[in-house]
Amino acid sequence: MSTITKKELVDRIASNNNINRTTAKTVIQCFLDEVTSELAKGNRIEIRDFGVFETRERAARMAQNPKTLEPVEVSAKRTVKFKMGRVMKEKLNGKIAQP
Repeated sequence: MSTITKKELVDRIASNNNINRTTAKTVIQCFLDEVTSELAKGNRIEIRDFGVFETRERAARMAQNPKTLEPVEVSAKRTVKFKMGRVMKEKLNGKIAQP
């Protein structure tokens, strides 16, 4: 298992689609900006066969500082949940041959 960076994705997409790196990088960044913007508005993003991104509210809670063992209040916050789609699930479980 390895980590793939945005730069590596840009390089792959550019070479696989015969476009220059600048165009690929711009399109990828615009996509990521739009996803972030819509999630910040509280919208749900569904990409068929890939998956669904949606925000969830995490309630405020009491936690403990591990160093001092003092109780600490953790405020409520929003987080992103991702649920994979059918094609991704099948690829991850080996039911569809990967290229």
